[in-house]
Amino acid sequence: MTESREKVMKTDAEWRTELSDLAYKVTRRHGTERAGTHDHFPAVPGTFHCICCGAPLFDQAQKYESGTGWPSFWAPIAPEAVETSEDRSFFTRRTEVHCARCEAHLGHVFPDGPRPTGLRYCMNGVAMTFTPKG
Repeated sequence: MTESREKVMKTDAEWRTELSDLAYKVTRRHGTERAGTHDHFPAVPGTFHCICCGAPLFDQAQKYESGTGWPSFWAPIAPEAVETSEDRSFFTRRTEVHCARCEAHLGHVFPDGPRPTGLRYCMNGVAMTFTPKG
């Protein structure tokens, strides 16, 4: 990937003015959108980007139907595109996924996905934009 890996840092006020209320709640306040409300991306080749900083996150080729109501992927576009951390909210232990470039909360990763990784990156659709290939 030739994208810049320079960290994107903005104030809370800047994020509030640049994002919709829901995108702000999800990406900057670690919220979650309701299942089935934002997985209407076209099923054509392309790339999913961070809504906050534009960094490429996932490729359509790694997307699959998980039945959860959220966009799901078996791997990120590149290992360095996302980072993870432990999330102990809601009386459980999960692995949070966030954008490596701007630290936007994207969703969670679970060990119940398809081959070849066995992972399910369960992402909030509002945290991403989609750019068709070409």
